[in-house]
Amino acid sequence: MSATAALAAAAEVIRLESVSKSYPMAESSYLALERVDLSIHAGDYVAIVGPSGSGKSTLMNLIGCLDVPSEGRYWLNGRDVAHLDETQLANERNRSVGFIFQSFNLLPRMSTLANVIQPLIYQQLPAHERRARAQEALRRVGLADRMAHLPNQLSGGQRQRVAIARALVTRPAILLGDEPTGNLDSHTSAEIMALFDELHGEGHTIVLVTHEHAIAAHCARVVRLVDGRIVEDRRNDPQPPRSTAMPA
Repeated sequence: MSATAALAAAAEVIRLESVSKSYPMAESSYLALERVDLSIHAGDYVAIVGPSGSGKSTLMNLIGCLDVPSEGRYWLNGRDVAHLDETQLANERNRSVGFIFQSFNLLPRMSTLANVIQPLIYQQLPAHERRARAQEALRRVGLADRMAHLPNQLSGGQRQRVAIARALVTRPAILLGDEPTGNLDSHTSAEIMALFDELHGEGHTIVLVTHEHAIAAHCARVVRLVDGRIVEDRRNDPQPPRSTAMPA
Protein backbone atom coordinates (compact mmCIF):
# COMPACT_ATOMS: atom_id res chain seq x y z
CA MET A 1 0.00 0.00 0.00
CA SER A 2 1.34 3.44 -0.88
CA ALA A 3 1.90 6.09 1.79
CA THR A 4 -0.99 8.12 0.37
CA ALA A 5 -3.34 5.14 0.41
CA ALA A 6 -2.27 4.20 3.93
CA LEU A 7 -2.94 7.74 5.13
CA ALA A 8 -6.39 7.76 3.49
CA ALA A 9 -7.23 4.55 5.35
CA ALA A 10 -6.11 5.97 8.72
CA ALA A 11 -8.54 7.27 11.30
CA GLU A 12 -9.74 10.82 10.81
CA VAL A 13 -8.62 12.98 13.75
CA ILE A 14 -9.74 16.41 12.47
CA ARG A 15 -12.76 17.24 10.34
CA LEU A 16 -14.13 20.71 9.64
CA GLU A 17 -17.29 21.14 7.58
CA SER A 18 -18.27 24.61 6.28
CA VAL A 19 -16.59 26.26 9.27
CA SER A 20 -16.73 30.04 9.46
CA LYS A 21 -15.49 32.34 12.21
CA SER A 22 -16.45 35.98 12.57
CA TYR A 23 -15.62 38.55 15.21
CA PRO A 24 -17.85 41.50 16.13
CA MET A 25 -16.54 44.99 15.41
CA ALA A 26 -17.90 48.43 16.18
CA GLU A 27 -20.55 48.57 13.47
CA SER A 28 -20.09 45.30 11.63
CA SER A 29 -18.13 42.04 11.93
CA TYR A 30 -14.84 40.66 10.67
CA LEU A 31 -14.95 37.32 8.85
CA ALA A 32 -11.69 35.55 9.69
CA LEU A 33 -12.60 32.15 8.20
CA GLU A 34 -15.19 31.44 5.52
CA ARG A 35 -16.74 27.99 4.91
CA VAL A 36 -13.56 26.00 5.50
CA ASP A 37 -13.62 22.26 4.80
CA LEU A 38 -10.61 20.33 6.10
CA SER A 39 -9.88 16.71 6.94
CA ILE A 40 -6.69 15.45 8.63
CA HIS A 41 -5.99 11.78 9.32
CA ALA A 42 -3.87 10.03 11.91
CA GLY A 43 -0.21 10.15 10.93
CA ASP A 44 -0.55 13.21 8.68
CA TYR A 45 2.11 15.95 8.72
CA VAL A 46 0.51 19.25 7.72
CA ALA A 47 1.72 22.82 7.34
CA ILE A 48 -0.92 25.54 7.45
CA VAL A 49 0.53 28.55 5.67
CA GLY A 50 -0.58 31.97 4.50
CA PRO A 51 0.19 35.67 4.80
CA SER A 52 -0.61 37.77 7.85
CA GLY A 53 -4.37 38.11 8.15
CA SER A 54 -5.08 34.98 6.10
CA GLY A 55 -6.88 33.21 8.96
CA LYS A 56 -4.23 30.63 9.84
CA SER A 57 -4.05 31.66 13.52
CA THR A 58 -7.84 31.56 13.75
CA LEU A 59 -7.84 28.09 12.20
CA MET A 60 -5.17 26.98 14.69
CA ASN A 61 -7.28 28.27 17.59
CA LEU A 62 -10.29 26.32 16.35
CA ILE A 63 -8.32 23.11 15.77
CA GLY A 64 -6.78 23.45 19.24
CA CYS A 65 -10.14 24.07 20.96
CA LEU A 66 -9.07 27.55 22.02
CA ASP A 67 -12.14 28.92 20.22
CA VAL A 68 -15.34 27.64 18.60
CA PRO A 69 -16.78 28.21 15.09
CA SER A 70 -19.43 30.84 14.42
CA GLU A 71 -20.89 28.46 11.83
CA GLY A 72 -20.24 24.92 10.69
CA ARG A 73 -19.15 21.78 12.54
CA TYR A 74 -15.84 20.51 13.88
CA TRP A 75 -14.96 16.99 14.96
CA LEU A 76 -11.76 16.32 16.93
CA ASN A 77 -10.76 12.70 17.38
CA GLY A 78 -14.32 11.68 16.48
CA ARG A 79 -16.05 14.07 18.87
CA ASP A 80 -18.19 17.02 17.76
CA VAL A 81 -16.62 19.96 19.59
CA ALA A 82 -18.19 22.86 17.70
CA HIS A 83 -20.69 23.63 20.45
CA LEU A 84 -18.92 22.62 23.66
CA ASP A 85 -18.85 25.04 26.59
CA GLU A 86 -15.57 26.40 27.99
CA THR A 87 -15.11 23.62 30.55
CA GLN A 88 -15.77 20.91 27.98
CA LEU A 89 -13.41 22.60 25.52
CA ALA A 90 -10.67 22.74 28.14
CA ASN A 91 -11.07 19.04 28.89
CA GLU A 92 -10.98 18.11 25.21
CA ARG A 93 -7.99 20.36 24.63
CA ASN A 94 -6.01 18.73 27.45
CA ARG A 95 -6.92 15.24 26.28
CA SER A 96 -6.50 15.50 22.52
CA VAL A 97 -4.09 18.34 21.64
CA GLY A 98 -0.43 18.85 22.47
CA PHE A 99 0.52 22.53 21.97
CA ILE A 100 3.97 23.79 20.98
CA PHE A 101 4.27 27.58 20.96
CA GLN A 102 6.77 29.99 19.44
CA SER A 103 7.47 31.53 22.87
CA PHE A 104 7.81 28.12 24.62
CA ASN A 105 5.40 29.13 27.46
CA LEU A 106 7.46 27.41 30.16
CA LEU A 107 6.95 28.25 33.84
CA PRO A 108 10.19 30.04 34.78
CA ARG A 109 10.42 28.94 38.43
CA MET A 110 9.76 25.28 37.75
CA SER A 111 12.30 22.69 36.66
CA THR A 112 12.27 21.14 33.23
CA LEU A 113 10.74 17.97 34.70
CA ALA A 114 8.07 19.90 36.60
CA ASN A 115 7.11 21.83 33.45
CA VAL A 116 6.57 18.58 31.56
CA ILE A 117 4.61 17.02 34.43
CA GLN A 118 2.23 20.00 34.58
CA PRO A 119 -0.31 18.92 31.90
CA LEU A 120 -0.66 15.50 33.55
CA ILE A 121 -1.89 17.00 36.81
CA TYR A 122 -5.24 17.70 35.16
CA GLN A 123 -5.55 14.05 34.13
CA GLN A 124 -5.56 12.90 37.76
CA LEU A 125 -2.81 10.35 37.27
CA PRO A 126 -0.84 9.02 40.26
CA ALA A 127 2.28 11.07 41.03
CA HIS A 128 4.68 8.24 40.21
CA GLU A 129 3.08 7.72 36.79
CA ARG A 130 3.19 11.45 36.01
CA ARG A 131 6.87 11.54 36.86
CA ALA A 132 7.71 8.43 34.84
CA ARG A 133 5.87 9.68 31.76
CA ALA A 134 7.52 13.12 31.96
CA GLN A 135 10.97 11.54 32.32
CA GLU A 136 10.33 9.36 29.27
CA ALA A 137 9.15 12.36 27.22
CA LEU A 138 12.29 14.31 28.12
CA ARG A 139 14.49 11.35 27.22
CA ARG A 140 12.67 11.17 23.89
CA VAL A 141 13.66 14.74 23.01
CA GLY A 142 17.26 14.33 24.14
CA LEU A 143 17.08 16.10 27.51
CA ALA A 144 17.60 13.26 29.98
CA ASP A 145 20.47 15.23 31.55
CA ARG A 146 18.52 18.50 31.86
CA MET A 147 15.54 17.44 34.00
CA ALA A 148 16.53 19.52 37.05
CA HIS A 149 17.42 22.66 35.10
CA LEU A 150 15.27 25.80 35.13
CA PRO A 151 14.19 27.26 31.76
CA ASN A 152 16.68 30.16 32.04
CA GLN A 153 19.50 27.61 32.29
CA LEU A 154 18.63 26.17 28.87
CA SER A 155 19.29 27.32 25.30
CA GLY A 156 16.42 28.31 23.03
CA GLY A 157 16.54 24.96 21.27
CA GLN A 158 16.51 23.08 24.56
CA ARG A 159 13.54 25.10 25.79
CA GLN A 160 11.65 24.23 22.62
CA ARG A 161 12.51 20.56 23.19
CA VAL A 162 11.02 20.87 26.68
CA ALA A 163 7.89 22.35 25.09
CA ILE A 164 7.72 19.41 22.67
CA ALA A 165 8.14 16.94 25.55
CA ARG A 166 5.33 18.72 27.41
CA ALA A 167 3.13 18.36 24.34
CA LEU A 168 3.98 14.67 23.95
CA VAL A 169 3.47 13.68 27.57
CA THR A 170 -0.35 13.59 27.44
CA ARG A 171 -0.23 11.28 24.40
CA PRO A 172 -2.53 13.54 22.38
CA ALA A 173 -4.28 12.81 19.10
CA ILE A 174 -2.37 15.68 17.44
CA LEU A 175 0.69 17.84 18.02
CA LEU A 176 -0.17 21.44 17.12
CA GLY A 177 2.71 23.88 16.61
CA ASP A 178 2.27 27.64 16.32
CA GLU A 179 5.39 29.02 14.57
CA PRO A 180 7.45 26.53 16.63
CA THR A 181 10.80 27.75 15.27
CA GLY A 182 9.97 31.45 15.11
CA ASN A 183 12.28 32.39 18.01
CA LEU A 184 15.18 30.14 16.97
CA ASP A 185 18.23 30.64 14.77
CA SER A 186 18.49 28.69 11.53
CA HIS A 187 20.75 25.94 12.92
CA THR A 188 18.52 25.32 15.95
CA SER A 189 15.41 25.49 13.74
CA ALA A 190 16.86 22.70 11.61
CA GLU A 191 17.41 20.56 14.73
CA ILE A 192 13.85 21.11 15.92
CA MET A 193 12.40 20.32 12.50
CA ALA A 194 14.50 17.16 12.35
CA LEU A 195 12.88 16.17 15.64
CA PHE A 196 9.42 16.82 14.20
CA ASP A 197 10.39 14.70 11.17
CA GLU A 198 11.34 11.84 13.48
CA LEU A 199 8.13 12.17 15.50
CA HIS A 200 6.13 12.03 12.28
CA GLY A 201 8.11 8.96 11.24
CA GLU A 202 7.01 7.32 14.50
CA GLY A 203 3.36 7.90 13.58
CA HIS A 204 2.51 11.16 15.34
CA THR A 205 -0.05 13.47 13.71
CA ILE A 206 1.52 16.92 13.39
CA VAL A 207 -0.01 20.24 12.32
CA LEU A 208 2.31 23.26 12.09
CA VAL A 209 1.13 26.83 11.54
CA THR A 210 3.92 28.75 9.85
CA HIS A 211 4.78 31.50 7.42
CA GLU A 212 8.22 30.01 6.67
CA HIS A 213 8.64 28.08 3.42
CA ALA A 214 11.56 26.12 4.84
CA ILE A 215 9.36 24.80 7.65
CA ALA A 216 6.49 23.91 5.32
CA ALA A 217 8.97 22.04 3.11
CA HIS A 218 9.36 19.41 5.85
CA CYS A 219 5.67 18.58 5.89
CA ALA A 220 3.92 15.96 3.79
CA ARG A 221 1.00 18.28 3.07
CA VAL A 222 0.59 22.04 2.70
CA VAL A 223 -2.73 23.84 3.28
CA ARG A 224 -2.64 27.46 2.11
CA LEU A 225 -5.06 30.11 3.35
CA VAL A 226 -5.85 33.49 1.76
CA ASP A 227 -8.51 35.84 3.13
CA GLY A 228 -10.00 33.16 5.35
CA ARG A 229 -10.37 30.53 2.63
CA ILE A 230 -8.36 27.46 1.71
CA VAL A 231 -6.96 28.17 -1.75
CA GLU A 232 -4.57 25.21 -1.94
CA ASP A 233 -4.33 21.79 -0.31
CA ARG A 234 -1.56 19.69 -1.80
CA ARG A 235 0.71 16.79 -1.00
CA ASN A 236 4.35 17.69 -0.62
CA ASP A 237 7.69 15.96 -1.09
CA PRO A 238 9.05 16.55 2.42
CA GLN A 239 12.72 16.91 3.19
CA PRO A 240 14.29 13.68 4.53
CA PRO A 241 14.70 13.38 8.31
CA ARG A 242 18.05 14.39 9.72
CA SER A 243 19.81 13.44 12.94
CA THR A 244 18.55 15.19 16.10
CA ALA A 245 21.71 14.39 18.05
CA MET A 246 22.71 17.30 20.25
CA PRO A 247 26.19 18.69 19.66
CA ALA A 248 28.88 17.57 22.09
